[in-house]
Amino acid sequence: MSPKSRLYTLVKAWKNKPFQEVRDACGDPWLGLSNQALEEHQSWSKRQAISHEPIFNCKGTKLTGSLFRPLLTTSDMQLLRLFMEGLDTIAYWYRSGRFIPGILPIPTYAIASSGYVDAMSELILNSRLPVGLVSIGIQSIPEPDSADACKEGLLRLRRLGVLLHFLTFTGSIEELQWITEMQLEGVHIDMSQMREREMASDALSQLRQSPYSPTQIYASNIGLVKDLENASTLIADHSYGGLMMSPVSRHQMLQINDSRIAKAIFSLHPHQHPNQNGDK
Repeated sequence: MSPKSRLYTLVKAWKNKPFQEVRDACGDPWLGLSNQALEEHQSWSKRQAISHEPIFNCKGTKLTGSLFRPLLTTSDMQLLRLFMEGLDTIAYWYRSGRFIPGILPIPTYAIASSGYVDAMSELILNSRLPVGLVSIGIQSIPEPDSADACKEGLLRLRRLGVLLHFLTFTGSIEELQWITEMQLEGVHIDMSQMREREMASDALSQLRQSPYSPTQIYASNIGLVKDLENASTLIADHSYGGLMMSPVSRHQMLQINDSRIAKAIFSLHPHQHPNQNGDK
């Protein structure tokens, strides 16, 4: 049996278990975990990996979500396990009284695979999370030969109440057409790339072409004060990156004090209004 098949079997066996018991269930013999694997899992749980990047509104006054970074670079064997952990974290925040939406990046090939979509759908349904808390982050537009399968996979996930984000917008015509066709809820623009080259203004304006468009703009990878200025010029709805706050553990995310973060972020900006002496 291949590793992918074992993961899918895990999902099928686990789907009827109460979602809040996922950590206890990981030790059950029916999962087929060895003692060594169980110890490694428990060790991981105790470490509380620094995996969740906080997302704020552009002014830094409100925590608006989180990006689960391990899924950005996951291998095929770990994809479903990490997806499960991402859902478990969103549920943990929800049970703790915090409504923190989570973006779970998924490679395009998995979206185009009916097997992966079946497994992810079962996990999402079993999580019993409210609509709007789970978002799928697409990392690239699909190749022509897999475009229809990818579109079908995204539509299946959307019918479950999942929001759809595009994580690597560069302003190309192909990306704009795809974003418009799929009516994505979030488009992420890398601010470090905007430092190096000018993104076509017409590409950005088309993202906001209609006031009724569901698409919101996320300014990502903010590392310099200049990036914050560019995000403000862009009229981004959300922003995240090292200058806003570095990734944290899932428990630390619950401790984020919005007003304290806002004070720290605003201290980086020059005062916008002159004082009585005319100085800034």
